[in-house]
Amino acid sequence: MATASDALSLTQEETLTKEPLTPTQLAWRRFRRHKMAMFGLVLLGALIVYVVGGAFVFSEEFANFNDVGIKLQSPSAAHPFGTDAIGRDILARTIYGGQISLIIGLAAVGVALAVGVTVGAVSGYYGGLVDEILQRFIELIRAFPNIPMWMALSAAIPLTWSITQTYFAISVILSLFQWTWLARQLRGQVLALRSQDYVLAAKLAGAKDRWIIFRHLVPATMGQIIVVSTLAMPSMILAETALSYLGLGLRAPATSWGVLIQESQNYQSLALYPWVFTPAVAVAIAILAFSYLGDGLRDAVDPYTV
Repeated sequence: MATASDALSLTQEETLTKEPLTPTQLAWRRFRRHKMAMFGLVLLGALIVYVVGGAFVFSEEFANFNDVGIKLQSPSAAHPFGTDAIGRDILARTIYGGQISLIIGLAAVGVALAVGVTVGAVSGYYGGLVDEILQRFIELIRAFPNIPMWMALSAAIPLTWSITQTYFAISVILSLFQWTWLARQLRGQVLALRSQDYVLAAKLAGAKDRWIIFRHLVPATMGQIIVVSTLAMPSMILAETALSYLGLGLRAPATSWGVLIQESQNYQSLALYPWVFTPAVAVAIAILAFSYLGDGLRDAVDPYTV
C-alpha cells in the first residue's frame, strides 16, 4: 500500500522529469490568468468578426444606398441599428466604417513600428555619439504637441487626392509622433542585451552589425514590441476618429467611424435619435478591447509576474 512519502516522491519525480515551459508557454499561462486581458481578447475577436464577417452579409452597395423615405427610422428587423438622416442602414455603414478605422490604425502602427524599431535598435546598439544624436532628435519630435500637429498636417492633405491616397496620408501623419515611444522602449532593452554573451560571440564570429541587430537583438525584444504596438492601437483609432469628426481627417464619400460620428452630430441629437451614435459605441469597444489586451500582454511578458 502506497504511503504519503511514496506519493510525495512520485510527485517530485514527475516534477523533475517534466519538461520546463518555454518563455512563450509561460507568457501564455500568465496571459490566461489575466481576466481582463481574456475579456479584451474575446471583445476584439467579436469586433473583428463584426467588421470582417459583416461584409459577407451586407454589401458595400447596400451600405451606401440611401432612401429618404425611411430616414431616421428606429432599430427594426430590417435595420437592426436604425437608419441615418438620409435613410442609410447604420449597421452596414458601421461595419465598413470599422474596416477603414482598423486598417488606418494598423497601418499607422506598422509605420511607427518600422521607424521606431530601427531608430531604437540602432541607438541602443551603437550608443555614444549615435545614441546622443538620435535621442536629441526624439526629444525634438516629442516636444511638438501631437493633436495640433495632426490637425495641421491633415488639413494640408489636398482635396484632389484619391481615397486610397488619403488613407495612406492619414496613417503616416498619425505615426509621425508615435514611433518615438517605441524607440525609447526598444533602446532601453537593446542597451541591456548588447553585452550578452551571444551578441559578443556573434561579433567575434565576424557577423555584421545589421545582422546582429535584426537577427538577434530585435527578435529578443519582440515581446515588448508586441505590447507597445497593441497599446498604441487605441490612440491611433481615437486620433483618426477625432480628426475625421473635426472634418480634418477622412471626408465623405470615405467612410470611417469618425466620419459616421461627424455625420451623426450634424443632423440630430442623442436624446431624439440615440441609435445614430452607434459608431461611437464601436469606437469605445475597440479602445477597451485593445487596452485590456495590451495590459494583459504587458503583464504576460514581464518575467517577474507570477
